[in-house]
Amino acid sequence: MRAQHQAFFASLFFSRLADQILLFLVPLVVFQTTQQATWSGIAFFIEAFPRYLVFPVCGALCDRMSPVTVLRASQRFRAIACAAGIAGFAVVGGIGWLIALSAVCGALTSQGLVAREVLLPQVFRSERFEKVLSYAQIADQVGVVLGPMLAGVLLGWWRWEYVVGAAALLFFAADAATLLWQRASAFEWTAHEHAAAFEWLAPVKTGLAHVVRLPGLGRLVALAAAENLVIGVTLASSAAMVTGLHRRPDAFYTFVQTAGAVATIVILLLIARVRIPRKALGLTSFLAIFAGGLLAGLSPSVWGYVAGFLLIVGFDKMFSIYIRSVRQAIIPAKDYGKTLGVVIMLNNLTQPLAGLLVGMFAGNGRMSAVVVAISLGMGTLGLVVVLAGIGANRVRVASLSERSPDSVE
Repeated sequence: MRAQHQAFFASLFFSRLADQILLFLVPLVVFQTTQQATWSGIAFFIEAFPRYLVFPVCGALCDRMSPVTVLRASQRFRAIACAAGIAGFAVVGGIGWLIALSAVCGALTSQGLVAREVLLPQVFRSERFEKVLSYAQIADQVGVVLGPMLAGVLLGWWRWEYVVGAAALLFFAADAATLLWQRASAFEWTAHEHAAAFEWLAPVKTGLAHVVRLPGLGRLVALAAAENLVIGVTLASSAAMVTGLHRRPDAFYTFVQTAGAVATIVILLLIARVRIPRKALGLTSFLAIFAGGLLAGLSPSVWGYVAGFLLIVGFDKMFSIYIRSVRQAIIPAKDYGKTLGVVIMLNNLTQPLAGLLVGMFAGNGRMSAVVVAISLGMGTLGLVVVLAGIGANRVRVASLSERSPDSVE
């Protein structure tokens, strides 16, 4: 791997490491403070909802200006948001500052995520895209592995506001690595459009039109939304499930988070080294996540929950590679950013929705039932999408047969 590419992935790693520290802190600190799983779910909703709401704007932004500029702004402003949250806590107090700064950083994380997604096909044009995605996901997951570990260690030494300060330093490190890659690389970005700054609805309309009209893209969105229901309920409830329902210490919660990330890296290394058909990637990962949700919700043992959790988070990135590789082949290059922003928003709005459902219905010991119900909802929606796809293919084949010159009028 070239040195500039190493800097590119290092930037991704530092950014994810800092973001994961914040994701780890919010549900754990809120649950420790309130001792209520419902508040943990509501905090996750407040933290996650802005991440997905801003995706269409981020996608349109990446079609209008250099994704490198968008990426660097994302990293710098996340560091500033962390510093502002710490300052607000020092003056006023309250864990609301942690939730607020995480919500702001979440929106800026979405900005950086779309920028990297737009950059990847251009930076690595000569490489197989599934392979590039695998290595990008590995850099991402190493951050996910170390994030909970580092956050857990730092929380053992410091209060949460000092851990947020460490996250701010990591965001600055990510920006420095991006600057190093930018200077070492000969990459040049070519703008696809020069629309007026106030015409923000037009890109969103274009993206929505592609979701409706491009063959298969709408079904991809529905599958990803179904999968993210289970991912969302897992992220929103894992701290309460491990430390509350199963009565395990914070260190065990850190172990579970780390084990899930390690399982993901193993799966990603397999995808990077072995050519697996796209359909096999999608089917295997979807069924594994569905089974993991049922196991995590139904098992009375903490180890049964851990097994379900590992299936969910371990195969999440495999499903992500399937989704990203297929949609990259479907979406036109000139509309990639704007369409990607709309698609990612639609894919992921079910994650904060799952957190809200946990907040509304997980009280009085019903947390496991909520996990099972959402997992069944994922499986049902996935089955509907598959059957709809089969029906659409039959209609398309019949239409082509009617147009054939050999057909009988």
